[in-house]
Amino acid sequence: AAARGRSAWPWTPPSALPQRPRATARRAAMVVYNFKKIQPVPTASDFVDVALSRTQRQTPTVVHAGYSINRIRSFYMRKVKYTQTNVGEKLAAILADFPRLDDIHPFYADLLNILYDRDHYKLALGQLSLAKKLVDTVGKDYVKMLKYGDSLYRCKCLKRAALGRMCTILRRNKAGLAYLEQVRQHMSRLPAIDPSARTVLIAGYPNVGKSSFMNKVTRANVEVQPYAFTTKSLYVGHTDYRYQRWQLIDTPGVLDKPLEERNTIEMQSITALAHLRCTVLYVVDLSEQCGYTLDQQVALFKSIQPLFAGKPLVVAVNKTDARPLEDLREDEKALLDWVRDEAGATVLPMSTFSEDGVAAVKATCCDLLLRDRVEQKIGSKKVEGILNRLHVAEARPRDGRARETCIPESVRAQRQARASMDVDHGAPGAPKAAPEGPGGVLGTGRRTLRDLQEASGGAGVFSFPYQEHWDLRNAEWKFDVVPEIMDGKNIADFVDPDIEARLQQLEAEEERLMEIAHAEAAARMDDEPTAEEAETAALAERIRVKKRLLVAKHRLAKGANRPRVPRSKGSAPPERNVANLQKQLGEGGVR
Repeated sequence: AAARGRSAWPWTPPSALPQRPRATARRAAMVVYNFKKIQPVPTASDFVDVALSRTQRQTPTVVHAGYSINRIRSFYMRKVKYTQTNVGEKLAAILADFPRLDDIHPFYADLLNILYDRDHYKLALGQLSLAKKLVDTVGKDYVKMLKYGDSLYRCKCLKRAALGRMCTILRRNKAGLAYLEQVRQHMSRLPAIDPSARTVLIAGYPNVGKSSFMNKVTRANVEVQPYAFTTKSLYVGHTDYRYQRWQLIDTPGVLDKPLEERNTIEMQSITALAHLRCTVLYVVDLSEQCGYTLDQQVALFKSIQPLFAGKPLVVAVNKTDARPLEDLREDEKALLDWVRDEAGATVLPMSTFSEDGVAAVKATCCDLLLRDRVEQKIGSKKVEGILNRLHVAEARPRDGRARETCIPESVRAQRQARASMDVDHGAPGAPKAAPEGPGGVLGTGRRTLRDLQEASGGAGVFSFPYQEHWDLRNAEWKFDVVPEIMDGKNIADFVDPDIEARLQQLEAEEERLMEIAHAEAAARMDDEPTAEEAETAALAERIRVKKRLLVAKHRLAKGANRPRVPRSKGSAPPERNVANLQKQLGEGGVR
């Protein structure tokens, strides 16, 4: 509102609002509007085209002058009524989609007032509501006049006049429809903030590390830049703490100036601080790299301190990696002491760059909000009604005699038997029991299946000992190997019990023979080749030569099937003379 030239923002504290009935107030506080479900608003020309084309398609289109006058009247009355109903339903749907500022949460109402101006918003909706009433009035009036139409021409003129007046009403609301479409597009991009959820609100000067803290503790991805006012709207992130979902809101930076001079970006932060029930995390830049001194940041804290009333307050001293707390001057330490002692805030150091203290700040904010919510519930009248129905019985000693825990002798004997009993019962194939230790059930030393699993190699290796639960005549038979039968014969009867020893003997003999062969080969390489070996080598060489000749012959025969290149296309032939002829014949062996 201040950006549009107004002198003050029309905001009223929640405590000064008129009190409504309890049921109505609770119902309004629980409404969380989903702005993404608002349907697009058509332009005035599209609205008219859709309405007229739908009337043309959904109603009869043929009428003749020879029809009775009652039939002609009904024909045109149907068109007027259908157009009136169609236009009215579309306008009613638009009015129902957009939220009413008096029925939604005050946070949403004031946020819409800041972003779009409450008066303009209500004026646009009021114009559409009036247009709907005018369309209904025009439709009813012309239906009455059509009842007295005495000819086809007069009924047709009345129908054209009715539809023309309806289209004129829609065209006059061209600006309102365009404004509502722009508002809808912007509202669909607003974050889904639940005012009743557990919320941590991050506030402070621009460029002090609010968005960096948001990215560290949540799954949000807020843009971070080394200049002021990077965040221009509210951003929402979610995190988990103590098995509960928490909502963190990153607000735009706020400057220390009067309320009426703040712009739309800053007023979003002020609105969230004023209406949301949350823990306020005020971030302070200790290194003053944001461009504002520590005195200015504390002055802003004092100016917006009334908005912190009744809410848990945490002051995070950020960027301690660039400037530790020990380097502060005495006057700066006095400012932080005032924030801690006078304002009642919890002051914690942190660094979003090195992540020192970030987890501690998050845990402190969540714990303070949980404690505050519990205290508010205890202080309400609803808790008194519940406590009146509860009675806690406390046991009181009837005398000064000390009475120890009584354990029956049978239970003690059973525990001792279980502690001394081996799980495998002495059987050769049973799984081994876990060693003695305090991990038994109720300190009795009894082994559980988990103990057996860990002692037998862990998950994936351990196999459940079903044999322990078999009911056999002799307990020693439980872990015997079950015979495997093939073709009516037991495989175990054909298994050589000494197969392992024989296999080792064969492997040892094979290694010994390989060593002897290697030694003989090395000795032959050192000696001169014998006549027999020389003859074998010559024969092998002749075989290789013969093989090469066969391969060359095969390649030559294979190449004969290909087309030959003409002599004129090949290389130039040698010169034909007597000297060259004698040379060629001499090379061929002719003398």
